[in-house]
Amino acid sequence: MIESIRFGIVAGEKSGDILGAGLISALRELYPQAEFFGIGGSAMLELGCRSLAAMDRLSVMGFVEPLGRLPELLSIKNKLVTEFTKNPPDIFIGIDSPGFNTRLEFELRSLGIKTVHYVSPSVWAYHESRIHKIKKAVDLMLTLFPFETAIYKQHEIPVTCVGHPLADTIGLEDNQLASRAVLDFSAEDQLVALMPGSRSGEIKRLAPAFILAAAGSLQDMPKLKFVIPCSGPEARKQIQAIIARLSISKPERFFLVDDSHLAISASNLVMLAAGTATLEAMLLRRPMIVSYKVAGLTYMIASRILKISKFALPNLLADKALVPEFIQHGVQVASLREQIVKFMTGDFDKIGLLEEFDRLHKELRKGASRQAANEIQKLIKTEQLQLGLG
Repeated sequence: MIESIRFGIVAGEKSGDILGAGLISALRELYPQAEFFGIGGSAMLELGCRSLAAMDRLSVMGFVEPLGRLPELLSIKNKLVTEFTKNPPDIFIGIDSPGFNTRLEFELRSLGIKTVHYVSPSVWAYHESRIHKIKKAVDLMLTLFPFETAIYKQHEIPVTCVGHPLADTIGLEDNQLASRAVLDFSAEDQLVALMPGSRSGEIKRLAPAFILAAAGSLQDMPKLKFVIPCSGPEARKQIQAIIARLSISKPERFFLVDDSHLAISASNLVMLAAGTATLEAMLLRRPMIVSYKVAGLTYMIASRILKISKFALPNLLADKALVPEFIQHGVQVASLREQIVKFMTGDFDKIGLLEEFDRLHKELRKGASRQAANEIQKLIKTEQLQLGLG
């Protein structure tokens, strides 16, 4: 067994940084002398990962939005290819960011470097032609959710569902009262968390509708309070400006906080943008209203190739409609207000919903980081045997 293993690793945004940190910790248990280099955020850097570029330069989403950043993204990719060619890693791990990582993986695999992709691209949601490019780029796919594996098995791409680390770290108990105490809310408060997203574009598209719907629901339920977690100083300024511009009647009912986990845990209901936060809300056992709204041109392209009828993670995991979801032009103030009132007056099967959430939570508890590390170790051992090093 080779004692020192070199891992190339690239994460493109905060959620990938968190996944990467968990994976690095698990891999270090197997390979204490391992070296990690590529691109990572603060969590990965704290664990000794050497980053060759700032992670936030890869944080871009959509079909159209990356075009304006294409020269910079290509420059970063070429820099990584050069570094990995001069100092080849034993394994390369791309964490999410499929638009960037699968292209990088294709080039590295053509150089004889084994590649792992951690977090499945949404090939199950769009036209399946992308799967052929992935097959040429990836030696092993590690998915977070069980429903994602079928398409890879169909196309004979090695795949394992490792579960989601959030399901491992979030317990099955309910900490609502403790979270309220930290945020200075009482047990009796009727609290709704508003989470329009962390990126500026998401906030711009969703925050006005969320805030107006919340303000409107006060006419039906005047005791409601709304907590809005902010991902950073810029997001806080942007949300404050939106609240001021909308001139809502009771701005004192809106509270801006820094911790999204606490905001979800403290709330009775969460209104949020589609994404990982919906999983967190499900694991924290909170009813939710999910919205998805992107740039107009991006949606026009996506709507033509989208082949799924639902997009909220709880609905995808259960393969049925557990929570209401609104997409693009369906994100209307009147509809969102109606849903707030419906949920906050208890006009839904709360017991049945929470039972489904608990069932899904247990299904996703697989020891994700450890299992991902074990699957990567199997790939390394196979390669070593083929090279006569095992």
